[in-house]
Amino acid sequence: MKRTNQSQAQVSGLTSHTGFWLRFVSNHVSHAFMRKLMNSGVTAAEWVVLREMYDNEEMSPSRLADLTGMTRGAASKLIDRLVAKKLVSRQERTDDRRYQDIGLTAVGRRLVPTIAAIADQNDAEFFTVLSVREHAALVATLKKLVQAHGFDQIPTE
Repeated sequence: MKRTNQSQAQVSGLTSHTGFWLRFVSNHVSHAFMRKLMNSGVTAAEWVVLREMYDNEEMSPSRLADLTGMTRGAASKLIDRLVAKKLVSRQERTDDRRYQDIGLTAVGRRLVPTIAAIADQNDAEFFTVLSVREHAALVATLKKLVQAHGFDQIPTE
């Protein structure tokens, strides 16, 4: 039974919210990417770490946490998983054994371009319906929102 109390404020519909549409698209893009990653043996979160490490020879786990906006604990857990998969190496620093450097293994370094191609394919599947101008406007708008709200944590899940 539907209520028709005129004094009650109008309640906006679910689809009237921009956030609904952002999440709707984001979930579909992300889930499709995760399905495509299944054969690679890495998760989306691990891909973020591998890609951030790709442009660097070595770095400290704390530097990786800073780059990704992850907590040091979360970064450490991801590093442990990637070390176990032999995609990342970890070595004690010679100048101070309390610190470690991490780097991509040869296998990890070869995997990054493969996964980047999967990410590119996933983007193409979802966003080629947009013109070049529409795509650029969408990306610019999203970047503007990121900057305006001071978002600095890279989404990993």
